[in-house]
Amino acid sequence: MNLPIRIALRHLKAPQKVSFTRYAGIMAMTGLGLGIAALILTFSILEGFERTLSAKLTEFDGHIRVEHFMDSPMPQNDPSLDSTFTSLPFDFRSSEYIQKPAILRHGQQAEGVLVEAYPAQEAGYRLNSLLVAGKGLLDDKSIVIGRELAQTLGLEIGAELVLFDISNLHRVSSSRRIGQYRISGFYHSGLQEYDQTLVYITLPAAQRLFAMENRITGRVIFLAEEAAVTEVAHALEQQLGYPYFILTWIEKHRLLYNWLSVQKWPILIIFGLIAFVGVVNIISALTMIVLEKIREIGILKSMGLDCWSIRLIFLAEGGIIGFLGSAGGATVAVILSFLQNRFQLFSIPEEVYFMDHIPVHLEIGLVMIFISAGVLTALLAALWPTLKASAVNPAGALHYE
Repeated sequence: MNLPIRIALRHLKAPQKVSFTRYAGIMAMTGLGLGIAALILTFSILEGFERTLSAKLTEFDGHIRVEHFMDSPMPQNDPSLDSTFTSLPFDFRSSEYIQKPAILRHGQQAEGVLVEAYPAQEAGYRLNSLLVAGKGLLDDKSIVIGRELAQTLGLEIGAELVLFDISNLHRVSSSRRIGQYRISGFYHSGLQEYDQTLVYITLPAAQRLFAMENRITGRVIFLAEEAAVTEVAHALEQQLGYPYFILTWIEKHRLLYNWLSVQKWPILIIFGLIAFVGVVNIISALTMIVLEKIREIGILKSMGLDCWSIRLIFLAEGGIIGFLGSAGGATVAVILSFLQNRFQLFSIPEEVYFMDHIPVHLEIGLVMIFISAGVLTALLAALWPTLKASAVNPAGALHYE
């Protein structure tokens, strides 16, 4: 081990009981560690919120929807649309769907709902992860509704209810389109907007209810790679054009994501200032160390140690403080993230945040970036104290020895 690093380690160990060096180093490490931990946790929580919210929304809306420009029904079998989908160089699955407003009635109670219908296999695939009671769509007489809606209406599994097609409610009773269904399951997502209004039936059942034989509302696409949404949407727009309308889930919820972006930067700036306080602590600690070791610096210079070597000693101290503080802060952040994800220690009101606990998405790459940034910042913070140390005059430092 070369001499500057050995001396730097001896300074930070500081076995003397009256030495300030050791305590200054510990305080600087602690300050930087807290700042790094706060930044990592902040980034991870923001990323967790965005990913959890995105996953919930795409479960309902898919990544891309292809509909008629005038909101008119589309033919269920469209060879041109099928060939366009087949030509896309992306891993995805697609399904036809029907989405229509209706009136749900049980006894004397009635609620406006949005009916969404898929082929039985696709409906099962989508609902399995959301079901909290009962089963998915068993047949064309089954219906799956949100748990919150069921609680509002006092419904249980197996209850019978009726759907009315809103578009022809003005007609006489004998010509109104009505469907009777049996509740086969309850789903729950935490998104109140969906849980209280969205109900699921099979595609054939919806085609009968809304008189849409061989017609659908549109096609929904689920991509294997979410990052490809914009590229796929642009490709579909180029190939399809009028009368097709392409809508991504990001565009549908643009206001929500704009709000998240606006909230993100002030939070990061605030916690960044906490990390900056840790950097100031390093400057203060190294300055105090230089003042305490000024006679030692004079002795080293009188023994022939050059200015560059003196600078290296205190740069090494800054680097050690930066590494240990950053690594310690990152370790704390990783442990807290694991505990939160494993035991959900911190809960939040689901009706406000669309989830019942704080989600944390921790990326190792992000941790390494913050550790590296902490070490680099500590080295930069050590530059001014090192210049002061290298400028010490040996004669003046040893004058009273």
